[in-house]
Amino acid sequence: MSITIFSQGRNTSRWESALKERRPGLEVHVYPDTGPAEEVEFALAWNHPPGAFTAFPNLKCIASTGAGVDHILRDPELPQGVQITRIVDEDLTQDMAAFVTAQVLNHVRGLDKYKELQQSHTWKQHSYKRTADVVIGVMGMGVLGTHTAQQLSKLGFKVHGWSRSPKLMEGVGTYAGSEELPAFLESANILICLLPLTRQTADILNKDTFSKLPKGAYVINVARGEHVVDDDLIEMLDKGHLSGASLDVFREEPLPEEHPFWSHPAITVTPHVASITNPASAVSQILENYDRMRHGESLINVVSRAKGY
Repeated sequence: MSITIFSQGRNTSRWESALKERRPGLEVHVYPDTGPAEEVEFALAWNHPPGAFTAFPNLKCIASTGAGVDHILRDPELPQGVQITRIVDEDLTQDMAAFVTAQVLNHVRGLDKYKELQQSHTWKQHSYKRTADVVIGVMGMGVLGTHTAQQLSKLGFKVHGWSRSPKLMEGVGTYAGSEELPAFLESANILICLLPLTRQTADILNKDTFSKLPKGAYVINVARGEHVVDDDLIEMLDKGHLSGASLDVFREEPLPEEHPFWSHPAITVTPHVASITNPASAVSQILENYDRMRHGESLINVVSRAKGY
């Protein structure tokens, strides 16, 4: 038995090294060099070629190399009966919270303004809001969203969370379901999207959602590019209803050179770097699921195909 890596456009060497270092003697293949198709039972995947899994009749598990699984679930030829898992890793979680916190503080303290003033040698102070006067809304209260919300709450921000189903969390006000979304949005000075990408959440950051935010609200998207309706975001920024946006994910990546996000003065673009899986940290859970699969045991971090996460 072996682990086979399926990945388009990414260097797989770090995963290969981490697997072999942690488990000497383990066979690791990289698609399309998989060896005999009937021997492939465990796949490690990120942005795999659509339909690639259909060639392997004994495939039992497809493990995402990240926290998201939309890149797997959107394959129309995804084999039925194969379990799908995702990464739940403390490093990944902490890195996400740190990145989002940096974007929040950069906006609240207006640090970009001082960089601009520096270019013209201008000494000018700007007022800023104190953390206690800023309401932050976190969309998506999974592992990443929950930890991020808790960290922001510890800094003194008023934090609200919105999720598909009700949750209780110390220090964080919670909302759930479509009926409570307007109330969640109406007070959010900063809106952070950490939702999984599903049929229900695609295009959720649209003109209707933005219009329910207070005037001057700021948007941070570190989930998936398909959550944002690009034209709606630009329109609401140009109208002045939104004060700005920090975007780390996009519908097409790399972001096309001609895309208007690059040059919009109110948009900060980063190249999908908010939180990157560290194979050395995450490899343990991959190997644990590999062993569990071999012994017929229940897997950890299993994804619901129906829910999409």
